[in-house]
Amino acid sequence: MKNTPFTNNHIALGAKMHEFAGYNMPIEYSGIIDEHLTVCKSVGVFDVSHMGEFWVKGPNALEFIQSLTSNDVSTLEIGKAQYTCFPNHEGGIVDDLLVYRYEAEKYMLVVNASNIEKDWNWCLAHNSGIGAELENASDNIAQLAVQGPKATEVLQRLTPIDLSTIPYYSFVTAEFAGCPQVIISNTGYTGAGGFELYFYPSYGQAIWDAIFEAGRSEGIKPIGLGARDTLRLEMCYCLYGNDLDDTTSPIEAGLGWITKFSEGNNFINRPELERQKKEGVARRLVAFEIADKGIPRHGYEISGEGDNNPIGVVTSGTISPVLKKGIGMGYVKPEYAKPGTEINIIVRNKAIRAIVVKGPFRK
Repeated sequence: MKNTPFTNNHIALGAKMHEFAGYNMPIEYSGIIDEHLTVCKSVGVFDVSHMGEFWVKGPNALEFIQSLTSNDVSTLEIGKAQYTCFPNHEGGIVDDLLVYRYEAEKYMLVVNASNIEKDWNWCLAHNSGIGAELENASDNIAQLAVQGPKATEVLQRLTPIDLSTIPYYSFVTAEFAGCPQVIISNTGYTGAGGFELYFYPSYGQAIWDAIFEAGRSEGIKPIGLGARDTLRLEMCYCLYGNDLDDTTSPIEAGLGWITKFSEGNNFINRPELERQKKEGVARRLVAFEIADKGIPRHGYEISGEGDNNPIGVVTSGTISPVLKKGIGMGYVKPEYAKPGTEINIIVRNKAIRAIVVKGPFRK
């Protein structure tokens, strides 16, 4: 397994470690519920150095990204970030990702850890005839996500940049904890506020130590991937491999807002996604709450009224640490997608009643 710059820190802190996307990653430290509530109420630190980063540079950079991603990169200003996806040729999604416009002709793509090789090969295969300058910098960039309502207060002690002036989905490159050229990005995967920091791995220990010292009075804690998953699910943020994959289209997944059919935005398989948006789809991703007792899990069948009436499948599910009830997301037939609709989750051959709701679960 690969290590991040912080693997030894996790082990020394007693984290429960497990392989994820080829990396030895912390799943939990003090417990998923405690870590989840720490992020909701105070501040926590995630090691997300396993994520992938690609630089796209040169005069053809915009043309390249515009041809591969569903959102409209031409609207992206320097210092702004954008959520988007790589559509495939069959109507599904290669991966979902963030695009950062770093300079006029320089962009950073941040992709999922489990898809780094797949995405890199996809980019290389579709650069023929365009000629953008591509660099896979995944091994040369480390990343920490500092999340929670007290994250800004803690991080402000470590940088001369006024963090309150960085809007949502914007970023700056500045000195942080005495380290130069740190990307400070007002993004996150928790819905609790905070920043993501990108820096050279050699700065890792200095930045880690500085953050935990700065947040001592706020009770800052390291947070594992277990709580990262429950936090994103409470916000109805999709997880690739669960809610999105090569067979799910962005229209089915409710990501029409990152699928722009503007003039000149001729991304892969645009005609099929335009057709889906116009004519409708055979299934839709919905959020639901369990009305009875039960825990929904990935792969569980969803049924409608009556016996032997399968209407879909659960893609993500857990017990919400905030709501203290079962919550989940899954694909269902369109006629069952309206909030308030009753559905059933099949848990160990037993139908458990659930209600379709409008996400997110946590405001």
